[in-house]
Amino acid sequence: MSSSAVVSDHQEVVLVSKWTQAWRKVQGWVQRHFARPETRASVESFLQGLLARVERKNSWGLSEEMGQATPYAFQHLLNGAQWDEEALRDDVLTYAREQLGEGGILAVDETGFLKKGDKSAGVARQYTGTAGRIENCQVGVFLAYVTPKGHTLVDRELYLPEHWLEDAERCRQAGIPEDKRFATKPELARAMVKRALSAGLRPAWIVGDEVYGRDGELRRFLESHAQRYVLAVASNTYAWRGIEQVTAGRVLKEVEKQEWTRLSAGAGAKGPRWYNWARVRVNAHAGTQARWFLFRKNLSDEKDVAFYLVHAPDTTTLAAMVEAAGNRWPVEECFESAKGEVGLDEYEVRRWRGWYRHMTLCLVAHAFLAAARVEANKPEEKPIPKRLGPPHRRSRMEAFRRRQGLCSSASVFKK
Repeated sequence: MSSSAVVSDHQEVVLVSKWTQAWRKVQGWVQRHFARPETRASVESFLQGLLARVERKNSWGLSEEMGQATPYAFQHLLNGAQWDEEALRDDVLTYAREQLGEGGILAVDETGFLKKGDKSAGVARQYTGTAGRIENCQVGVFLAYVTPKGHTLVDRELYLPEHWLEDAERCRQAGIPEDKRFATKPELARAMVKRALSAGLRPAWIVGDEVYGRDGELRRFLESHAQRYVLAVASNTYAWRGIEQVTAGRVLKEVEKQEWTRLSAGAGAKGPRWYNWARVRVNAHAGTQARWFLFRKNLSDEKDVAFYLVHAPDTTTLAAMVEAAGNRWPVEECFESAKGEVGLDEYEVRRWRGWYRHMTLCLVAHAFLAAARVEANKPEEKPIPKRLGPPHRRSRMEAFRRRQGLCSSASVFKK
């Protein structure tokens, strides 16, 4: 066996040991949310199944993987057992901050879950980016936490179309709370961001696509908390500049050729994502924070322009805004990995609480994988070699005495 193979095997053993210890810590903060021993056993098996290579990560597939004859224990865990999925969700953010570091970016986005029938809570024919068209699906709004170390999903909300709330019996059958009121996707995003801020998180930026950027209430909420954001907006989004209202599209026409700067929005699948960028300042909302329209132009097609609204301290550089805008893409990677690795989209629950519980347990598994990647990418710590002095008579004599079991204070060796 070559020395490189030995080193590789050693590294693998070390990593497995570290991951095992890390997983035990996760089990510690997860299991305190479950009072009954049988429920703790179920959630441990369920999470292990989510992290395993299982073809279908629904209750049946996970039960088969974990050697259980029926899926009833997992179905009970998601639908009937007594535990607080909201409290467990809060601990996911705490864990992500500990493992990925403070001062990260919060990215908000939605994803669709294709469904058949009309019984699952919130299912409807609606647009989903997952399919790129209108499909029968559920839509979840998610919050991702992004730092230089990694990224993971940390919160979730199920979007409930307005027409659902007009049918009380349908809501009752799906287990939707009686006091549930219609909330837009930006309102759901605002609720999740508020929870994160209330938990003491101080994100460097909030980022999101046009669905969230065009919502004035969300922007005003963030500005009232002096929270920096880069939100995509439509070309007809307006802002006050001086004493007049101007749209992003109109301001774009005023940008001179020499005002564009070529910057990378971060690394993509094919290397750095280069664009031309420009910004124009508009009126601030309050205090010392400032506002800008930010423009991103495709290098190969000058007509392909993306628009953003930025809220940040007036000393913020263009490069910092571009870096923040580029950090919206990791949420898409989160959706891809969560669906591919921990079964985010493979549930078969229909009721409201079952959806939230499945998603929460997926958040736990996904956050652990993000932490495991951080551990795997750490450089191996090499022991510092001891500095040995040149051999001398006394050291050899002392070694001899130790081998013979003689007292180290024997005067004969000191004379």
